[in-house]
Amino acid sequence: MKRPTRNDALIQRRFSRRAMVLGGLQAGVVGVLGWRMHSMQVDHADEFRMLAEENRINMRILPPARGLVFDRQGVLLAGNEQNYRIVITREDAGDIDAAFARLTRLVEIDPELVARAKEEMARRSPFVPVTIVERVSWEDVAKVTANAPALPGITAEVGLSRTYPLGSDSAHVVGYVGPVSDYDLTEGYLVGDDDPLLQIPKFQVGKTGVEARMEHQLRGAAGTRRIEVNALGRVMRELDREEGDAGSDIQLTIDANLQRYVQARLEGESAAAVVLDVETGDIRALASSPSFDPNLFVRGISVADYNDLLSNDHVPLSGKAVSGGYPPGSTFKLVTSLAALEAGEVEPEETIWCGGYTDISGIRFHCWRSGGHGNVTFHESIKQSCDCYYYEASQRVGIDKIAEMARRFGLGVRHELPLSAITSGIAPDRAWKRERYGEDWRIGDTVNASIGQGYVLASPLQLAVMTARVATGRSVTPRLVHTIDGIEQPSGAGEPMGLNENNLRRLRAAMFDVVNHQRGTGYGSRTVVDEAKIAGKSGTSQVRRITPEERARGVTSNEDLPWNRRDHALFVDFAPYDNPRFAVCVVVEHGGGGSSVTGPIARDITLQALYDGDPPLDVYPSNLRGRIAEQQEHIRGLAPQGATATTRA
Repeated sequence: MKRPTRNDALIQRRFSRRAMVLGGLQAGVVGVLGWRMHSMQVDHADEFRMLAEENRINMRILPPARGLVFDRQGVLLAGNEQNYRIVITREDAGDIDAAFARLTRLVEIDPELVARAKEEMARRSPFVPVTIVERVSWEDVAKVTANAPALPGITAEVGLSRTYPLGSDSAHVVGYVGPVSDYDLTEGYLVGDDDPLLQIPKFQVGKTGVEARMEHQLRGAAGTRRIEVNALGRVMRELDREEGDAGSDIQLTIDANLQRYVQARLEGESAAAVVLDVETGDIRALASSPSFDPNLFVRGISVADYNDLLSNDHVPLSGKAVSGGYPPGSTFKLVTSLAALEAGEVEPEETIWCGGYTDISGIRFHCWRSGGHGNVTFHESIKQSCDCYYYEASQRVGIDKIAEMARRFGLGVRHELPLSAITSGIAPDRAWKRERYGEDWRIGDTVNASIGQGYVLASPLQLAVMTARVATGRSVTPRLVHTIDGIEQPSGAGEPMGLNENNLRRLRAAMFDVVNHQRGTGYGSRTVVDEAKIAGKSGTSQVRRITPEERARGVTSNEDLPWNRRDHALFVDFAPYDNPRFAVCVVVEHGGGGSSVTGPIARDITLQALYDGDPPLDVYPSNLRGRIAEQQEHIRGLAPQGATATTRA
């Protein structure tokens, strides 16, 4: 046996040191791995468990139920209905083209809808479900559900969609909803609104009317649900759900039955009408004619239908009752007369001569009666609507005081209501013309303004407010929202205006004779019972200039002119005369004479408001009762009484 040498011992020692180093390194690695495994499995177990959960659990936003809109009696004006739809989530669907191919073999879908869905998916996060098609049948829902294993990322859902039971009757008041657009978010009224609901494709928001102006109250707050999906992205089960908060229910001051009647009574006209409760300021009816069906916009209006609305010369999309600015014509004489009386520039019994025209600075301003009215008092000037009286009175009082009185009566003032495109109108004065045109005010401007022509513009709503303030002597303010979630909103009754009550009484008495005296311009719109006596004022406003040559040969009648060159017809009234309850304004665009065209419409609307439905025929003069009966029957056919009180579904 060979005896170990010194060299062998050295090699052995070196090997032992290496083994120890390697063993130490191995032990260190194992120790680090063990520590790391302990840290991951014990110390950070909850954190990694949550990450794992997030890989298989998706969070989905639940749109809330949109708030309902009712009339003052609880009749549903805007509600929600179930809507079955098919949606796709890009993250879970895999091959998009293959997914759509499988789906369209099961369910018939317009290729254009498929293309739109693909465009929407490209713009949205892959986690956001995109609607492919809405309002599908239950049979199609069943097909998608039964074939779920072959349709990863595609599901059938049920949601809520807006519906308007009264259709066109309340379209300009309630408005309509539509999918949120890029314009709404970048330039429209939703700029800065970071509500996650707005990121849901085709999420509906208000576009016009109450739907738009009270969007935040009606929208509600989003809910959430957690769903478990498998490796293919297919929904396995719902883990939990937190419902959102439904939007607020809003009750309007509108009376649905009266609104339907007014809309029907304006049939065939380009017109607007407003009915105001003079005690509270509540708007009982706010109609613009023609109207449109807002349900078409919710469901996706066709190009042909939309073009028909745009090309209609009566402009059905315009809410004329609040956005239309019209020369108020002789209805403005209520303002001019009060301005002159309050300033003491004319006395009630003073007479002013009307010879058919007034010469001012070489320009002849004509009265509507070519032969003139002779000597005219304040009372007669209203009753017979003498223009020359106001030419003289306005020069005495001046435009600034007339404009100030106009604003006190609600003209030239924007009334804040949750409606679209409310006009402020124009109550012009010297400063206004200087600022607007850089020109000085002239006497001719004052004369034109005194009879509601020239620069003066007012909406039907403003004229109804003016009439309510004349009837009560209070600063009645229009109110459209009665309650929000049952909480009543402030009344518009208003405070006393501080005017001379004797002057107001004289004005009301003159308005009474406009309708009830044989020489009054509105005599054809009278009633024959004391409890329904009406006080009013007619108006006719020119939309074209009548040249001296035309006057010399005879002014062309409205019937012989193209429709869009005829005069506007206006009428304002309040009733009953002894105890006013309602103020009414009717404007018929290019209707001709206010007394002959709008007077009867305003009378019929006023009586409907007073009697809460069709009045008895003996309210009307005997020679009108047969025609009125036929008219009422016709309107009942146009406006079926189908609405009932409804609560949230």
